[in-house]
Amino acid sequence: MSRLRQARHRWARWRDSLRARPTLDLAYRIGVGVVGLVVLGLGIVAIPYPGPGWAIVFIGLAILASEFEWAHRLLTWTRGHYDRFMDWFTAQGPAIKAVGFVLTAAVVAVTLWLLGAVGFAAGLLGIEQPWMKSPIGLGS
Repeated sequence: MSRLRQARHRWARWRDSLRARPTLDLAYRIGVGVVGLVVLGLGIVAIPYPGPGWAIVFIGLAILASEFEWAHRLLTWTRGHYDRFMDWFTAQGPAIKAVGFVLTAAVVAVTLWLLGAVGFAAGLLGIEQPWMKSPIGLGS
């Protein structure tokens, strides 16, 4: 038996032992739910920024899918739509790709402004403009 197969077998036995103890099983499922939702939330926030936003979303959904059927269905559905959209987007011409870049840059700029990063960076450079400060009071 391969090491991966042995590890899966040990994991399945351990998980079955938790299922036999309802209180521990509930605590484990709550823990998986909390961790999965936190990772999913971080991924959603990171989507418009350069980096692995969608990968983090898929990891969060995979964590949730390890215990919840609804999350498994959502992961499958989201992954399929993501793959179809990326296939469509890469087949587009430069004009559509430029619009996608501009919209992504606008989302990044607005969220950085809302989170107070624009006002903070401007303050570091000695630029004090009231419109640069976050309208929701973050980063002040």
